[in-house]
Amino acid sequence: MVKHSNQWAFYLILICSVIGIYSFYSHVNNTWLLAPPTYILLLISLLVFALGVIGFQDRRTWKAKMRSWVTLFMAILLIISLLIVLAFTSFFSDVGTNEYLKTVSSPNHNHSIDFYSFDAGATGSFGVTGELDGPLWFKKRVYYEEGVNSVAIEWESDTTLIINGNTLNLSQEGTYEE
Repeated sequence: MVKHSNQWAFYLILICSVIGIYSFYSHVNNTWLLAPPTYILLLISLLVFALGVIGFQDRRTWKAKMRSWVTLFMAILLIISLLIVLAFTSFFSDVGTNEYLKTVSSPNHNHSIDFYSFDAGATGSFGVTGELDGPLWFKKRVYYEEGVNSVAIEWESDTTLIINGNTLNLSQEGTYEE
C-alpha cells in the first residue's frame, strides 16, 4: 500500500504539473483549453500531497526516498501556485463585468459560439468576446473585439461566419482579435 501510494503520488503530480503548464500555455496563446478548472487541479494536488505523505513511509531504497521528497516538494509548489491563481482570478473577477449576450449555432449545429460583452470599467476597455464550445469544459476564444457593445452574426457556411463585418473561418482554426 505504501509503495503504491508513493508511486501514484509521483505520477499524479507529474500529470498535474503538465496539465497546469498546458493550461497556462492555452490561456496565453489562445488555444483549446483542455485542462479542467483550477479548483479541480487544486483538489487533485491536495490528494497527491496526502498520498505523498502516506508514501513517505516507503524507505526501502534511495529512489523511493527521493521520489517522496520530489513529490512533496512539487505538490507544495503546485498547491501554492494554484492558490495564487485562484486568489488572483477571484480578486480580478470582480473588476469589470462579463455579460452573456447570446449563443449562436452553425447551420448544421456542429459549432456553437457563446458571446459575452465585457466592460473593465476604469481599469480597461469594453467590447465583445466569443468562445467556441467544445466537449466537456473545453472552450476556445475565437472572437475578441474592443469598443463595441453588440454583436451582429451572419453564417456564410457551416464553418464561416461574419461577426460585425469581420470574417471568421472556424475550419482553419481561425480567431479574430482586434
